[in-house]
Order: sequence, then C-alpha cells, then structure tokens
Amino acid sequence: MGSASMENGILFLIQTGVGILGNSSLLCLYNFTLITGHILRPSDLILNQVVLANSLVLFSKGIPQTMAASGLNFFLDDAGCKFVCYLHRVGRGVSLSTTCILSGFQAIKLCLNFSRWVEVRIRSPTFIGSCCFLCWILHLLLNILVPLTVNGPQNSTNTGVNSNFGYCSVLILGKLINKLHAIMFSFIEVIQIGLVVWASGSMVLVLHRHKKQVEHIHSSSLSPRPYHGVRATHTILILVSMFVSFYSLPSILIACISLTVNPGQWLVDTSVLVASGFPAFSPFVLMTSDARVSRFFFACLLCNKIVFV
Repeated sequence: MGSASMENGILFLIQTGVGILGNSSLLCLYNFTLITGHILRPSDLILNQVVLANSLVLFSKGIPQTMAASGLNFFLDDAGCKFVCYLHRVGRGVSLSTTCILSGFQAIKLCLNFSRWVEVRIRSPTFIGSCCFLCWILHLLLNILVPLTVNGPQNSTNTGVNSNFGYCSVLILGKLINKLHAIMFSFIEVIQIGLVVWASGSMVLVLHRHKKQVEHIHSSSLSPRPYHGVRATHTILILVSMFVSFYSLPSILIACISLTVNPGQWLVDTSVLVASGFPAFSPFVLMTSDARVSRFFFACLLCNKIVFV
C-alpha cells in the first residue's frame, strides 16, 4: 500500500469518525428530548431525518472507503456492493432533500407574519412528517437502478468498468444511459441547491431588515442591547456555504466520473471526500446554534458526577 493510499485512508477515517460522532450526538439529543416528554419543535422532525440521512451516508460510504484506502479491497461481495452503494445514493439524496425542506420551512416561518402563520404552524408537524416520508420513498424509487450499475471489486482496466472505488466497480451500461443518468440527477440536485440558496437568502434579508429596525429603535438608548439575529444570520450563511460547496463540487465530479472512461483514482477519492463533507461537519454548525445542546451535555456531565460520587 502506497503512502498516498495511507494518507487517504487516514483522511477518510478522521472525517468519518468525526461525522459519526457529531450526528450521533444530535440524534441522541433529539431522541432524549422526545423520551423525556418535551415537545419537539417542527424543525426537529426535519433535523432528525437530516441526521439519519447523514449517518447513512457516512456508514455506507465513509467506512467502506476507509477500509479500501487501507488496502482491504475485497471485503464486499457483489450483493454487498450493490446494497452499500444503493444505501449511499438514497442517504445522499434524502440528506439533500430534507435540508432543502428545512430551509424552506424556516424561510416560510420567518418571512410570514404571525397571524398568517398560526394555522400553518398548528398543522406543520403533519405536513413535515409527510414530506420527509415522501422524500425517503422518492429516493428509494429514483435509485432503484443503482444496483444494476454496480459490481464487486475488479480491475478498473476490464472492459465495461467505468470507475473503481477500491471495493466496488461502476459498470458502463451505455454512453447514452450514463449521460441521461448524470443529467437527471445533476438537474435534481441543482434545483434543490437553488431552492436552499433562495430560502437562505430570503432569511438573511429579513434578518438584516429587522436588525436595521432594532438599531433604529435603540439608537437613542443609553444601553443598547445586542441583536441576537446576527448569530442566526451567521449560522445560516455558514450552513448554506457548506451546503453549496459540498454538494455542487461533488455533483460536478460525479458527472465527470460518469462521463469518463476509467477516471483517475485521485478523482474518485476526491469526489468521495468532498461529498462526505456536509454530512460530517454540518452537525457541529447545528450544535453551535442550538442552546439545547449545551444544556443536554451539561445534564449528562452532571449525571456522570452524581453516579461517580
């Protein structure tokens, strides 16, 4: 095993471990909130699905890629490769779609005035649950053909093999089919990324206008209070920047891999590393913006101290 493969394996291991830790922590928080009888926010229902989808991406792609980069290339058979790749595509699609739903939900809640939002807010848990359920069903059906394009590990120079991920190989079904497949999924992802950018931009504009109004009201005050919307604005900007970067670049790289015969291993590894960036690091941005996280960890530390005393 070369030094480059070892370095890639270490990078995949760190990214996957950090991502699983972050998503597991958020999942524990939301389930703890539900078990203790507290009322979940409507957005928590969406975040729960985002975390589940992110975890599915990391388990189905990060762990196998780490093992492959470490020199273990034949740990999955043909059926295992098909199943793992199918789970990864479903998880990635659901993560993207539920993040889009989350951005739209937050934008509607922030942009509409309270009187118009009351009825929608009361019925929102039902709508949100249905939307998340439809997301899973949609991506389970959209990716139904993925197992047909995946085979067990084999030499990437063999006829009919488009790219080799180390533990699985992607087959060429035909240039036209590959192009249509790449165009369809790229178009869906571009639409969803555009919706996230539009919703996030709307929220930033609303928060900016509100900040100006607050500054005007408190301009004559001797002790002006800090505007807490700045933190929300920064969180939105960081999340949308991560989202656009970690989903746009992999979409381009995946399209290049699909349209290129025998792409270089560096291109395959780069696409995997970048594609796992948002599922791995977005939970920590969400943690910093949620005050319940600090209370949850403080309660856990307090319980541990009581047990050991």
